[in-house]
Amino acid sequence: MLMAMIENIYETMNLRITETAFELHLRKIYPTRNILSMRETETIAGQECLDVQKKTDGSVNIIGEVATDPVASWMIQSAQVASKFTLFTHHAKTFPNLVTALRNSMLRAGTFKDERTAEEQVVQVLNFDIHLVKDFRGRRYIERITECIPVEEKNEYTFDHRKEKTLEGKFDKFFDNATIFFSKTTNRELYHYRNILEFVDDSYVLVNPISENNIKEMRNNMEETDAIAFDKFLERNWGIKSQAVKVYDEDGKEIMPEMPKMVQKIEAVPENLPGKIQNKLVQKMGEAKTKIKEDIDEFSSNDMDMDFDKPEPENKKKLKSEKAKTENKVAPKKVQAKSEKEEKNDIEDIEYIDPYKDLFMDLDEEDIMNKKSKRRNSLLQGAEENNDNNNNNDDDGDEGFDL
Repeated sequence: MLMAMIENIYETMNLRITETAFELHLRKIYPTRNILSMRETETIAGQECLDVQKKTDGSVNIIGEVATDPVASWMIQSAQVASKFTLFTHHAKTFPNLVTALRNSMLRAGTFKDERTAEEQVVQVLNFDIHLVKDFRGRRYIERITECIPVEEKNEYTFDHRKEKTLEGKFDKFFDNATIFFSKTTNRELYHYRNILEFVDDSYVLVNPISENNIKEMRNNMEETDAIAFDKFLERNWGIKSQAVKVYDEDGKEIMPEMPKMVQKIEAVPENLPGKIQNKLVQKMGEAKTKIKEDIDEFSSNDMDMDFDKPEPENKKKLKSEKAKTENKVAPKKVQAKSEKEEKNDIEDIEYIDPYKDLFMDLDEEDIMNKKSKRRNSLLQGAEENNDNNNNNDDDGDEGFDL
């Protein structure tokens, strides 16, 4: 999962990796990325590696696996200083168990001595927990994505006891402030957590929206195109309309985002064809369209009545009958018979030339029995003689192949 997530990190961000044993091998998987991997040795401690990484202009720190207490302290340090965000893996079952395990590791490593302070530092670092599960069938999937929301400390104390004139009223206000103090020191909630996405009935379901603070931080670290797509995602699923980040030029004027160009689509042409075939189809459709136009113009130029539903006037009926009578008078039957005979005689006088006349002669009775034809062409005759010679030589018993 960690290897696959790196593919979605912008290539302009430099990756700095700290591992107790080389397991990720990211430099082999992503050879074009700026990656620096380190591990502790017998003479060089992991803390020294982390101090060197802070001076190498890294954008993303990756901790291979938080399995020991010192590695947990490295993770907290790298997430707080000198990186935009930090990725790490852990084997906690629930989100509260994750917070508790990291807090205990910080206390055992000696980084902090107070439990509440250590938990505060852990909660400030954790933003999202992507929990993977492997069931008894062997399937691996993301069970949930949980967001951690730290509880902001607010000053809820009041000074209304000064306005009270009686001693009882002042005692009441004092005890109110004392109750707030003891509740903060004893049962104070340092964080809330809620699931953003859950796997339910073989499908992922969006449960709760992302908090405003995390939406703002995520948009600040995105490109313009990704930020626009992220805004559409928020509005489509949760109805959240986020304000676009304003961009200014050197003169201080706001740069307005360019509107995407509208591309005209031709509905009759399928979009899954290659570009060349699509252009040819469009060209043919245009030619057919112009041809139909020309035909329509020709019909409209002629004096033809296109209204078939209307009855023809009597004047036109009379003209048509008169034309038909004159045509019958001009071409009587006797003249037509003479012309047909003349045409037949002309057709019989035409001499037909056979283009294959020179190649073949007339067949004799013996040739018909043998089903062979005599050829006048010298080239073909020579080839036939060679074939006869080859047939005679087949009796020698040697087989040969001409290549």
